[in-house]
Amino acid sequence: MSIDNSLNGTASSTVVNSPFLKAIVQQIRGQDTYGTYRNWADDLILKPYVVTKQKKREIPLDGEVDPLTKARIMAFYRAVAACIEKETGLISQVVVDLSHEGFGWVLVFSGRLLLVARTLRDAHRFGFDSLEKVAEEGAKLIEKGIDLAKRFPEVGKL
Repeated sequence: MSIDNSLNGTASSTVVNSPFLKAIVQQIRGQDTYGTYRNWADDLILKPYVVTKQKKREIPLDGEVDPLTKARIMAFYRAVAACIEKETGLISQVVVDLSHEGFGWVLVFSGRLLLVARTLRDAHRFGFDSLEKVAEEGAKLIEKGIDLAKRFPEVGKL
């Protein structure tokens, strides 16, 4: 069985080397009630996260945010929460509030401690230039969340 390594020039080794990308795949497969993604390669599951600037320009901002895009956003931030939880032992939750126009926010929290707070704009166009960028952004959010969890562990346990 061969793996297609032609995902915008990114190789499947990116997925293998990134705990965050593995966490996204795990979140997506965990929400897959019909087993659709069971036999899909990790690169194929992560492909919708790669949205070039040209492709972003082609996505219209009028109308509702696509349910698949909402699911991608949720899986991304749930993976952030799962990685923080794995490192700190604090149970982490995700809340996404998104208007029909594509504006809103994301909170990742543990107890009463806010680990990640992000504003979403143009959610219709949620995506990154490459899988490396996805992994970098996730790692930054995880690092900041872990830092907060370690600085204020008593708040995270409330």
